[in-house]
Amino acid sequence: MTLNLHNTLTGKDQNFKSEAPNIVKLYTCGPTVYDYLHVGNWFGYIAWDILVRVLLADEYEVERVLNITDVGHLVSDADDGQDKLEKGAKKEGKTAWDIAEFYTQDFLKGIELLGLIKPQHVVKATDYIPQQLELVRTLKDKGYTYQIDDGIYFDTSKFPTYADFAHLDLKALQAGARVEFNPKKRNHSDFALWKFTPENEKRDMQWETPDDIAEGKPMGFPGWHLECSTMAMSILGQTLDIHTGGIDHIPVHHTNEIAQSEAATGKIFSNFWLHNNHLKVDGTKISKSLGNGYTLNDLAEKGFSPNDYRMFALQTHYRSEGNFSFENLAGAKNRLHNWINIAAMRHQTHDTLRDDDDKCTDDRSVSLYAAAQAVLAALNDDLNTPAALAIIDDAFSQLTHARLDDIHQHAFVQLLETIDELLGLQLIKNSPDVSDDIKMLIIKRQQAREHQDWQTSDNLRKEIEKSGITVRDTAHGPIWEYLA
Repeated sequence: MTLNLHNTLTGKDQNFKSEAPNIVKLYTCGPTVYDYLHVGNWFGYIAWDILVRVLLADEYEVERVLNITDVGHLVSDADDGQDKLEKGAKKEGKTAWDIAEFYTQDFLKGIELLGLIKPQHVVKATDYIPQQLELVRTLKDKGYTYQIDDGIYFDTSKFPTYADFAHLDLKALQAGARVEFNPKKRNHSDFALWKFTPENEKRDMQWETPDDIAEGKPMGFPGWHLECSTMAMSILGQTLDIHTGGIDHIPVHHTNEIAQSEAATGKIFSNFWLHNNHLKVDGTKISKSLGNGYTLNDLAEKGFSPNDYRMFALQTHYRSEGNFSFENLAGAKNRLHNWINIAAMRHQTHDTLRDDDDKCTDDRSVSLYAAAQAVLAALNDDLNTPAALAIIDDAFSQLTHARLDDIHQHAFVQLLETIDELLGLQLIKNSPDVSDDIKMLIIKRQQAREHQDWQTSDNLRKEIEKSGITVRDTAHGPIWEYLA
């Protein structure tokens, strides 16, 4: 099956093809670990988890790097202001190293809670300082850098295609430069590769600058953009197959990654670039001042699981702007609950009057097999998760109206396995069978109903519900479900 992706580099939908047969080199921009991730941050990571799952289903071997930015991300894209880690450390009265470690572990815990496939390489910027300095050295030797009082900068005028990726109007940027723009920079778009620690300041994270890079061996730290290029190329090589991140990275961070990487190697940095759109909250940009940067812990306190949020995120195409609200999240929670109840029907189809082999040519069983293929096809169309969910809704709707003994169990289970494999919703894991005691109560209740003993039937229903199970009565017999 052919995978079609929207490539930011070309602005077009393209059939994906990796450089090496059946091997994908994938880099994902990871978090700056100075605070808890909020729902907007996780939206992108869920999208890239779907990408990995589709690549695996398409029989690619995926080698993936996800970085941890634990130094060098300044509060401003203009290479000024405080390092976010240093700022967070002062705020909490801890060291930057302590802050980075705490929020890194929280991020890794979130990956597990959301059921994301963990990349083979989760790497910290602070572990790649020598490699980053080597990249600065290479760029200096090739004539792309210059030094001013606060650091070593990349001269964007030396890289003719600098503006192409984000379609930047550099003249307009220069004309509209802010008053505080560093006048020592040659061009407004120039960016710091390596920043020097200001005089009379002691940072938690700083390293000596080699004298062949900067005279006097000043203490310094890497620029955010430098880190990603270094970690990506150190592990995956000079050219990636796919680089992912948020659309806010396009005009500065990813543009700068491309410039420094391609200037250093003379090769294309990544063949495909994928970007997820923003997630707003109640129609408003996520902002600390508004207090709407809800975390997974915030959701849990309101009774929502990470899987509820995963379902919510899948309801929006990754390139569309999403809108989070607790009302929308509640809708996703209900949808997931209904799907889990459908998944539980597999435990109730095994005692059938007809063998699966006799049902394999039925329209219902054929449609279940087709649904599994259709879900994969939808996701191969630029990770179209809303279309995939609609296909599943339609297939599940047919199952709710079917007789249990008419359901082709193998086709049904295969569909559930496909959903879990591609969407990571863990329907099978979260829909265990009920105990034999509960099954016996359900049988006794059905017998009471057949004898029109409604009081006994009601009493048995209440007894069943104590175990978190309810019974849905149909024209073809009872079906047990989980209580919401």
